[in-house]
Amino acid sequence: MSVTQAEDLLKTLKDRIATRQAVVGVVGLGYVGLPFAVEKAKVGFRVLGVEQNPRRAEKVNRGENYIPDVRDKELRELVARGLIQADTDFHRVPEMDVIVIAVPTPLTQNLTPDLQYVVRVTEAIAERLRPGQLISLESTTYPGTTEEVMLPILERSGLKVERDFFLVHSPERVDPGNKRYTTKNTTKVVGGCGPRSLEVGAFFYSQTIEKVVTVSSAKAAELVKVFENTFRAVNIALVNELALLCDRMGLNVWEVLDAAFTKPFGIMPFYPGPGVGGHCIPIDPHYLEWKAKEYNFNTHFIALAGEINRKMPEFVVDKALRLLAEAGIPVRGAKALVLGVAYKKDLGDYRESPAIRVIQGLRRLGLEVRYHDPYVPRFSEHGLTMESVELSEELLREQDLVLITTDHSSYDYPWILEHAPRVLDTRGATRHLKHPKVTLL
Repeated sequence: MSVTQAEDLLKTLKDRIATRQAVVGVVGLGYVGLPFAVEKAKVGFRVLGVEQNPRRAEKVNRGENYIPDVRDKELRELVARGLIQADTDFHRVPEMDVIVIAVPTPLTQNLTPDLQYVVRVTEAIAERLRPGQLISLESTTYPGTTEEVMLPILERSGLKVERDFFLVHSPERVDPGNKRYTTKNTTKVVGGCGPRSLEVGAFFYSQTIEKVVTVSSAKAAELVKVFENTFRAVNIALVNELALLCDRMGLNVWEVLDAAFTKPFGIMPFYPGPGVGGHCIPIDPHYLEWKAKEYNFNTHFIALAGEINRKMPEFVVDKALRLLAEAGIPVRGAKALVLGVAYKKDLGDYRESPAIRVIQGLRRLGLEVRYHDPYVPRFSEHGLTMESVELSEELLREQDLVLITTDHSSYDYPWILEHAPRVLDTRGATRHLKHPKVTLL
């Protein structure tokens, strides 16, 4: 194919995007993919979703929402108008002009990248790839994934990047539950596997996102996202380590931090907790740590931050045991109630939640542990399956210890403190109440 033909493919795709004739494929309709699909459909694009969880695909096709950041009414209306459809396989890939990939990128048990989902999706697309398509990877991953893993698989089709198809990395920046920053008003970073890919990738995202920033390569875009999450992981580890020190010194870490954060410059608020959870902070920094070894480089800060954050559930368990010991309550058979197993307040997402690690630690020592979470009626994680119990005065009174591990806004903290015998608050949710029953992290 000549340069002129490549330019013609580029122009045709941009014209289809500009006139909303382009069909947008979204692979993975989770916390990233479904909100993105809705934003694209709202401005007139027809969106074909590929969701390999049959239950989710069926819900989408019925217009039933399961993601908090998506409005129920909007999804229903878009599905009714035929602008959003979902399938469980890849047979409609040839219909798609743009294919956005938003699948999980977990870690193995040895903290190394697990790209099985990215690889499988890329192989499925490669089997059906046609000239003139744009593929964008949004899943967070190590620098080099798009060019070193995806590109060779896609080119097995006989088509060549920049000549026949276009390939970019544009990292997702979804903050579940954030009411201020959404898919539309969060700046989008795009890096391409060549100038044509970058041009059409940036043009595509600019149709629905208020500001798009381009970088020199897909690898640079991948590093942008991993750095963002590493920045958070390192700073969370810093305040977690401060909490450990304050525990030794007999100081209130929340008092220290609240005072420190009154400074109007040179500091940014981060707070300690029972550990880190979700699909980003516990995982993404290890992608960079792993990749750095390829260059004979050790990322000391990242490794240390991960070590500190992973120790926090153990510290919470230790502090709980100390509270029981001070009260003269035997550990084996003691009753503990954990409030909140979601990794973040006001969400139902419990992936990698430190609260579950705390429950496991307490149960191993012989405590009778139950939990309540208004957003998580049941969970199954790390070999542990439990159901939420109803929160009542009687339940609180019969506990030996109540642990606040997720600071949901719906909890009536004064009421909890009135009826619970003693409380270990790992989130600082009650720090301003200054209640004698409360021990802060």
